[in-house]
Amino acid sequence: MNGILLLGGTSEIGLELTARLCAGREVVLAARREPDSRMLLDAGATAVHHLPFEARDVASHRALVERARELTGGISTAIVAFGILGDQARAEHDEAHAVDIATIDYTAQVSALTVLADLLPLGEIVAFSSIAGWRARRANYVYGSTKAGLDAFCQGLSDRLHGSGLRLITARPGFVIGSMTAGMDPAPMSVTPGEVADAVAAEIRSGRGSTTLWIPRRLRLLAWVMRLVPRPIWRRMPR
Repeated sequence: MNGILLLGGTSEIGLELTARLCAGREVVLAARREPDSRMLLDAGATAVHHLPFEARDVASHRALVERARELTGGISTAIVAFGILGDQARAEHDEAHAVDIATIDYTAQVSALTVLADLLPLGEIVAFSSIAGWRARRANYVYGSTKAGLDAFCQGLSDRLHGSGLRLITARPGFVIGSMTAGMDPAPMSVTPGEVADAVAAEIRSGRGSTTLWIPRRLRLLAWVMRLVPRPIWRRMPR
């Protein structure tokens, strides 16, 4: 029972993290399209399986996790790394797009995390929050609101799992420089997918219980300052 399940099998952060953990283990990549598994095989994965995955289809989540357990003989590490940034300008006028962002980045994540917490007896689940959810900004409040909700859900789930053999690691990175943010100006304390993966992998190997992980760690100080900025000034803050 030592398999890895990556929900969001084409995620840059998810693949980087899986590559750091997969030596000698079987991996299941759940994604809409079949991902390139060479990176994981080169990192030492003994086998890489692909399962079709549609995040919006929450009714399919339980069967997918059960199938991943069958393929690997058991999952001990689950990484929930799917999501979209969406188009804030469009979401302000297109309610269907706003709901789609909320469905993928919050509702589907709640479903996946609930299923994983119910089916995995031991190991760790990794979820990805964001500094964007700490205090929603005018420039990206739709995406930010989903991360705020997800973060609150993870704090409660972490408390529920306390003392069990299953732990939840909630990563709160700053701006991540990658394909999702291509063309955008990096924010202060930006990180790369590899840096996020390094921090989460180190936390997993530490053996500590459920935790919330700021990436980089000094981002915690910036978050504290963000709470103090007066609303009229905050309203004009960029993404």
